[in-house]
Amino acid sequence: MTAYAVVRRDGEGALWEGKPKPPGRLDVELTERCNLSCIHCYINRPAGDREARVREMSTERVQAVLRETAALGCFTVRFTGGEPLLREDFAELYRFARRLGLRVLVFTNATLITPEIADLFARVPPLEKIEITVYGMSPESYAAVTGVSTAYRAARRGIALLLERRVPFVVKGALLPPNRHEQQEFEAWAATIPWMRKRPSSLLDLNLRARRDSHSESARIEALRLSPEDGAAIRGRDRARYRADMAEFCGKFIGPPGEKLFSCGAGMGVGSVDAYGRVQTCLLLRHPDTVYDPAAVEETAVSEAGLSAARVRLFPAVRELRAQDPEYLVRCARCFLKGLCDQCPAKSWMEHGTLDTPVSYLCEVAHARARDLGLLAVGERAWEVTDWKSRVARLRAEAAGVHEASDAGGEERDRTWRLG
Repeated sequence: MTAYAVVRRDGEGALWEGKPKPPGRLDVELTERCNLSCIHCYINRPAGDREARVREMSTERVQAVLRETAALGCFTVRFTGGEPLLREDFAELYRFARRLGLRVLVFTNATLITPEIADLFARVPPLEKIEITVYGMSPESYAAVTGVSTAYRAARRGIALLLERRVPFVVKGALLPPNRHEQQEFEAWAATIPWMRKRPSSLLDLNLRARRDSHSESARIEALRLSPEDGAAIRGRDRARYRADMAEFCGKFIGPPGEKLFSCGAGMGVGSVDAYGRVQTCLLLRHPDTVYDPAAVEETAVSEAGLSAARVRLFPAVRELRAQDPEYLVRCARCFLKGLCDQCPAKSWMEHGTLDTPVSYLCEVAHARARDLGLLAVGERAWEVTDWKSRVARLRAEAAGVHEASDAGGEERDRTWRLG
């Protein structure tokens, strides 16, 4: 048998020229259960929840999902939860995914990383940096956020195990009342982690319960949210860089979205799979009209994960959905802040149980950010603004001017230094 390969240099043609690109990444929610009980969590159920555990995908079912993922040409799978390491078969599923050639991205709180799990990551690298959510810089703040008094010590032990074995990971946070005073300390500590290349991200705009399963818990989360003005101030702390980044972003990604509900990538790839084997366009979106349940389809074989079927039978129709809510059509469909605003079908589902009801909090956040950037005046409503393109152009020009002035200042300093 003759084996051969075609060698191409950069710029000699696209890798997927003439062929559809493979779907990007599959998200697999291995469980909704978690060993922590965070005050802001949109999904978690107790670690000992027997009803949830019984309903979760079996080992064989997850393996079928992973086989179909690889067969579809995916390169990466993300294991998330809940806390994915809570599953007793985590190591088996991880090895199975890696044997299929998949890169594995693990989202974890690090409290359940044992020497055996750390050894596994070192011996069979995930090929993606593990992402660890950190809830504070002291046992007290950690306990206040997670509801577990030993969580800080357990998380630091798991992180130390990864550091000892040089397993690459990054950290991220969630800005909450119990830990806001520790934000600078968190960022300084994160900078000591070898694989951190930039300031850690922190969750600011909290989601309500994704299953819409507890009004009281959603009300608690709502009370924890930052004010829109405080959120804008935190985002813009590094003023010059922030404005330069946002000027570039706004030049590319904002503008009225129109009536179509999906302007993101939901349903364009292979989708995501929840803890019970249902295929979703997006892991956050659990509206029943946007979920494909292989178990509910009579002709589905037990070994089929349903990814291909969902891509044919459901996703194209979901992508074409249009808004019906009159308020959405008047406001969101015409609002040029789309891109700065997180309004989407998933967030409408969490807040209102629909796909297209405007989420007031997100609207206020987007307006506060726009005022902070000089795109809106106090009292203006973005969906009534018609000259938004010139406003964005002004922001870009101002940011470029600051950048040039910064460069000129740097050159002058360099010249002074050389003369000195």
